This record gives sequence, C-alpha cells and structure tokens, in this order.
Amino acid sequence: MFRILLLGSTLSLAACNAQTPSSTSKISSTAIYDAPVPGFVTDATKSSNADLAKRLPLSDQQDFEDASRGFIAAISAPTILDDAGNPVWEIQQYDFVTGEAPDTVNPSLWRQGELVAKHGLFEVTPDIYQVRGYDLSVMTVIRGKTGWIVIDPLTNIETGRAALKLVNDTLGQRPVSALLYTHSHADHFGGARGILPDYEEGAGNVPIIAPQHFSDEAVSENVIAGNHMTRRATLMFGSTLPRSATGHVSSGLGPGLPRGNVSLILPTEELGAGVTMKTIDGVRFEFLDMGGTEAPSEFVFYLPDFKALHTAEVASGTFHNVLTPRGAKSRDALAWSQGIDEMLRAYGSRSDVVLASHHWPKWGTDRVQGFLKSQRDVYRYVHDETIRAANNGAGMVEAAEGLEEPEFLSRNFNARGYYGTMNHNSKAVYQHYFGWWSGVPAEYHKLPAEQSATKYVAAMGGSDDVLRTGIAAYEAGDFRWAAEVLNHLVFAKQGGQPAKNWLAATYEQMGYQAESGAWRSYFLTGAQELRVGLVARNVANPGSADVLRSVPTRTLLDAMAVRFDGSKVSKDPKSINFVFTDIEEIFTVEMNRSTALASTGLSYNPAVTLTLTRTAFDKLIGRQATFGDLMKAGDIKLKGDPIAIREYLTALDTPELWFNIAEP
Repeated sequence: MFRILLLGSTLSLAACNAQTPSSTSKISSTAIYDAPVPGFVTDATKSSNADLAKRLPLSDQQDFEDASRGFIAAISAPTILDDAGNPVWEIQQYDFVTGEAPDTVNPSLWRQGELVAKHGLFEVTPDIYQVRGYDLSVMTVIRGKTGWIVIDPLTNIETGRAALKLVNDTLGQRPVSALLYTHSHADHFGGARGILPDYEEGAGNVPIIAPQHFSDEAVSENVIAGNHMTRRATLMFGSTLPRSATGHVSSGLGPGLPRGNVSLILPTEELGAGVTMKTIDGVRFEFLDMGGTEAPSEFVFYLPDFKALHTAEVASGTFHNVLTPRGAKSRDALAWSQGIDEMLRAYGSRSDVVLASHHWPKWGTDRVQGFLKSQRDVYRYVHDETIRAANNGAGMVEAAEGLEEPEFLSRNFNARGYYGTMNHNSKAVYQHYFGWWSGVPAEYHKLPAEQSATKYVAAMGGSDDVLRTGIAAYEAGDFRWAAEVLNHLVFAKQGGQPAKNWLAATYEQMGYQAESGAWRSYFLTGAQELRVGLVARNVANPGSADVLRSVPTRTLLDAMAVRFDGSKVSKDPKSINFVFTDIEEIFTVEMNRSTALASTGLSYNPAVTLTLTRTAFDKLIGRQATFGDLMKAGDIKLKGDPIAIREYLTALDTPELWFNIAEP
C-alpha cells in the first residue's frame, strides 16, 4: 500500500508491561548465558546519573514555575479518542514522572519529562494562550478581533480538535479567524482538520498563513524516504515502549507523539523572505523568515502589541537535532545560530515574553535575552569546535569525542541535550561539510556489517570468547565497548539469544544514562526488539486524502520510482505518458529494467498514454480504487498498449515497515 509517511507517524503506546528494576547492583558471570533481567541497574549507571545530578542545579524551581504559570484548565476526559473510539492520547500516561528520579532514568531527563508532562490550557499574557502536554508540540491561540488565531494545530486531527475544544469550553466559543503554520514539520500542521474540519480549499473563508516554500517542503522531506524514516522514528520516539520508569519517560522535545490521523490544508498565503509586516484579525505581526535553520521552511514572529516573541522551533527548551535520528537532510548549525542571533538583535530587547512551538514560555526581557543567547551559543559552539577539530585533522568521531560541555550549559537547562546532543550534532556538522566518512581509506569501502562481523568474531577467538569479552566490558561499566563487541556477535548471527540478551542489557544501561529522550528511547527500543522481536503496532495514518493531494505530482512520481523493481518488467524500454486534465500537468515516465524516470513533458513515441485527473491518480495510488474500476467509470482514458502500464504498476514494491534494525 502506498504510504505518505511524515514526521507525525507513530505507533500504539500499548506494549509489554514494564519490569521492576532489581534492587541489587551486581551480577554474576559464572554462567555466561545468564544476562541481567530487564530493568536491572548497574553500579556504573547509578554512579553516572548521580554524578550528573551533583553537577546540575536540579533544585532550581524557575522552570517549574514557568511551566505552571497561567494554568487555567485541563482536559477532564481520561483519553482523547478518534472518530472510531480508538485512543489517540492517554491524558495521565506521564503522571508517573514526578518526584525524585529513579535509578533507571537520567535525573536531568526525568526533570525535563516532568516539565513537559504538565498539561492544560495556560495564559501566556492576556489574550495569548497555549495548550500544552497533549502532543509532542504546543498549540498557541491568540484572541483576535473576531475569533481565535491558531498557531500550529498540533500533530493529528484528534489532538488538535481536543485542544481547540478545551479553549472554547474554557474561554468562550469563538470561530477560528486564522490558522498559522510556523514550519513544515507534520507536528505543526497535521491537526489542521481538527481546527478547520469543514474547510474547503479555494473558498478563502479563513486565511491560512505559512512561511515561503511550505507547500513543497511539508510533504517532500518524508515522501521519498518515508518508510525508512518512519521505522527509525519508532525507535527515536519509543513508540512501542511502555510509559514507565524503565521505558519511555519523555521525548525531550515534548512528552511524546500521539496516534491518530495527520491532515494538511494547504496555505492560502506563503510569506516571503526577510521581514513581513501583517495585521491578522486585528493583531499586528512581524514575521521573520527562518527557512534553512530547524526546518527548510519556517518563520518566527513578534507581536508588538504584546511585546511577545514566538520562536517557533528555531529556539525551544532544548538543544535540538542538527541531524535527527529518524533521518533527514542535515541542518546548517551555522545558519541556525545566525538566525537566533538575528532574532536576539531584532526583538530581544523589545520582548517581555518568549514562547515557542514546544515547551513553556519565559517572562522578563533579561530572561528572554539569556534564553536566546544560550540557544545561539550552543549551536555555534558545536559548529565551530567541530570544524576547528576537523581542520586540525580530526575525523568525525574524534571531533565529537573531543567536545567538552561549555560552562554555560551546566547552569542553563534550556540548551541541554534533551532531544539533540553535542556528540550527535557534532557528527552532523562534520557530515554537513565533509560527508559520511572521516577520510580514512579503510572506511571508504568497508565490508557490510554482517560480513565484517563474522570475520571479527572469528578473529577474536569465536563466539564464546566474544561473549565473554562483551560481558567483561559490561561488568566494568564500559558499555560503549560492550555494545560494539556484542553487536559483532549478533550481526554474525552467532551466540543465539544469550548474545542478544547481553547486547539488550548493554543498550538498557546506555538508555538509562541518556539525558536525551531520543537517545534513551532508541537504546531501550533496541533492547526490546533484541529480547522479544519486533513489537509491531498500528501506524498512525499520515496518508490522508489531504496529504496525498498536496504532494506535487513530480514528487509523487519520484516517490514511486524508488519503489520500482526493474527486474519485473520486460527488457524493452518503454515510455508512459500521463496527462492530468484537472491540474493541467503532463509527464512522461521512461521505464527500463533499471529506472522509472519521470520528466515534465510528453514522449513523442509512448507505449501508452493515460489521460486522467490527479484525483483519479490519487485514488489509484492510495488503493481506494482499482485501475479497472477507474477505467469503467471513465476516470482514466487509455491510448496504446495496456501491458505497459500494467508492468509499471506491478513493478512497484510495497516496502515493509517493520524491518530489522537492532539485528540483521
């Protein structure tokens, strides 16, 4: 089945019950096949977490005061449901994240998890409100002259609808007078139909405003490589993990991803570069384009009547990802830092409050400026130090390992690595400039992991010796080395389940120590999959008719090309013409045993020409109708050889989402 897979994709949160951590902290390796039970905490992990707790001012209550300030009301129902009655978001799922951090959670991440779990409707200033804690992202609502101006409608229809209902039930029913998308990631536009359920594109009754290039970027990043990105996202966001002290506790950027249905209503206006002044429903906005920082299409805005700065996701309560673990094109850390500096200089001294599309606001001009400076500096520090190390001969890993935490991070929580990390982002900076390898010749044409793993195991004396080496490293608290050693054993397909269990135990300790919610979830999901296999759950539906219709035709044909298996077609090259009558676009697909390349224009000698509407094509690709049904209905007209189009369509693979990552 064709899937348009976006960042908003997620899985059911239901999973196996959490294990209770063991009260002991030493294990016996007398029997090398007996790995620690799930939830076991080593002395090394306890010590690591305790050392971090000593270095950070965890007793500082300022963030807790800010995250609670202006609370008005919360959703009273226990669960947000979809139209079929299926749960999309459990209101109390993160209530366990309170009090002192358990041994199984990094204390700094536990603190962040408690903060982002605070949920409800909050007043930022009179007439500016936020709904937080029911989604990965935050929805901002401004009281306009005639209705609500909604900024970022959350990830899914259901959470967006529930958030707006909370606003209307609490503050009084008002129409939505405008909808703003701050940037092109799905957790900031996917709830559009929850906000404007009856909106008809082209009717122009409600302005929908977005940054330049939004329509292309909102769907392009994840369409072509979406299946792989979505699979990695299941690890990054801990979608199959239980919500517990031994499982998922926070995404760092927000509590977690909801299930549900992603929608997209295309904007009625995309703003240009630079600064745009605009009055929307009686409220003055100063928009500043920030494309090419956190997202390829993004703006921030200043509200002069409120002295409020909204930083979208360019600056939030964490060090973000320069390269997200789910996969995407690497971001420009230098441009990101420069963009924040531009915000600081333009609006820092004029702002009484700063708010964003994630986390909670900060009040006071001094604190606004301090927040922006720390955000600016962390991206610049990692960028400059990585390039300085590289220019002195360091490889990617060496440059990242050489980074020391700057002093300001030890007293400033809002720029710590709850989502991205210095180590990971340093490697992303290196990749941005130098590519995927460190310049060492041996790295340029390495063996595939399964082949090299077999040779490593043999060279290290066989599977029993490798397992003993891995266990010794585990017991010494050298978990990164243990993971490398044991991973060779697993990818060599030797050592059986005991090897997987020991690697899982190693990942578990790495997850328990991680300050980043993304790192924790990735390691713990890897451990889960090694122990019990793939925990496949229903993927949220990001492929709504809205989203599919919004994919540019050329992008859609390119996405189909990466599914094309040329071995399934005949040896003779063929061209297929597509004439889309409703959108007045024409394309040809040149098909051979290697590629199915789409080009604008028509072939003069096609094997077959299809005349159809884009709507009919969407139904065909989305498997809402068969080719034969559309032909009978007159929605597709065919001229030429029908075998050519049949070959093309049958050569398109349907990739399996649940492929292995933690093991071969």
